[in-house]
Amino acid sequence: MIQMIFQSSYQIDRRPFCIRVLTAVLLSTVVCSNAIANDNDPRAREAGVAPGIYQPGPLNAITDVSGVQVGHVSLVEGDDIRTGVTAILPHGDNLYQNKVPAGYAQGNGYGKMMGTTQVIELGELETPVLLTNTLSVPEAAAGTIEWTLAQPGNEQVRSVNAVVGETNDGRINNIRLRAIKPEHAIEAINQAGSGPVEEGSIGAGMGTVNFGWKGGVGTSSRVLPDENGGFTVGVLVQTNYGGELHIMGVPINAEALNTAAARVAQEASPDGSVMIIIATDAALSDRNLERLAKRSFLGLGRTGSAMSNGSGDYALAFSTAESVRRTTARRAMLSRIADWPNGEMTPLFQAAVEATEEAVYNALFKASDVRGVNAERYPQLPVSAALQILRDRRAIE
Repeated sequence: MIQMIFQSSYQIDRRPFCIRVLTAVLLSTVVCSNAIANDNDPRAREAGVAPGIYQPGPLNAITDVSGVQVGHVSLVEGDDIRTGVTAILPHGDNLYQNKVPAGYAQGNGYGKMMGTTQVIELGELETPVLLTNTLSVPEAAAGTIEWTLAQPGNEQVRSVNAVVGETNDGRINNIRLRAIKPEHAIEAINQAGSGPVEEGSIGAGMGTVNFGWKGGVGTSSRVLPDENGGFTVGVLVQTNYGGELHIMGVPINAEALNTAAARVAQEASPDGSVMIIIATDAALSDRNLERLAKRSFLGLGRTGSAMSNGSGDYALAFSTAESVRRTTARRAMLSRIADWPNGEMTPLFQAAVEATEEAVYNALFKASDVRGVNAERYPQLPVSAALQILRDRRAIE
């Protein structure tokens, strides 16, 4: 589904469709739905690819963590604009006034994730997390700041730490045109909801490439058993990195697919970037959230990434638990804050690894061909052929 972006207000455009289309023409912001093929492939788990020992939540998405919302804006213009914005909100209240604890981790640092120094210093998040393309980070930040300043209760706010991550979609999108504007970031935030999360060639994943195939946005979750706290861990990824794709430990490369697929990817560069956003309802300190974020790179490694010299690999984790929320009252005085013990962190680590791995698979499985500046240079993963290889290797049934 393509979100159609025609306005710069803080509210979702609810005008009649014909009026919205007319406005789009006048603003020269045209979203062409025929630029993307419909993807009918299953999600990884639906096809029998189910890594790990823990079960997913009902949606198998980051929105299984109560309160978390996700919104996409996909921008398609003419023959060469294929980009977008994805927004992740930890909760639906005023985020600036009711901040959440957060932790940040960096794998290879050839990339950008704006706002992380303040997250490292204070251990908290005060805005939605925005994902977009490399050259549009300033615009996404501007939109996040405008949206934050406009929230009731923020009339006296004079400093906002917008957190914006990116990957470079210039292989498919004409990134130098810098098509993303602040209003697209605002719309992504306003579109955010708590239900199922669209995956693949959507939002910030519109123009991404993963292991030489079309990449995208993917998500997954894990629910711990009651004896381990019963917590939920959800992950959302923006995949634009390389290496040699492995699924369930099996190499899925051009050679393996050569006789099973109509098209195969070109030789994949190991370079690229990935953004990993982790949410949990466990009452974790910012220190343990940083530890949780670091574990996501193990899941990334399972998919075939070596976090190469030219890759930007970033992870940010936050907790939605009310007992650790940095409310205005708690920030004004000495407060008692819950803290899940270090000795009980291992199941949460395991959940983050598993959900990251599966989120990457979902991004690949649900991505569809996007005709952009490089035409069909980066085809979607031939899921049926990949599944047959996995069956032949007895990695899945």
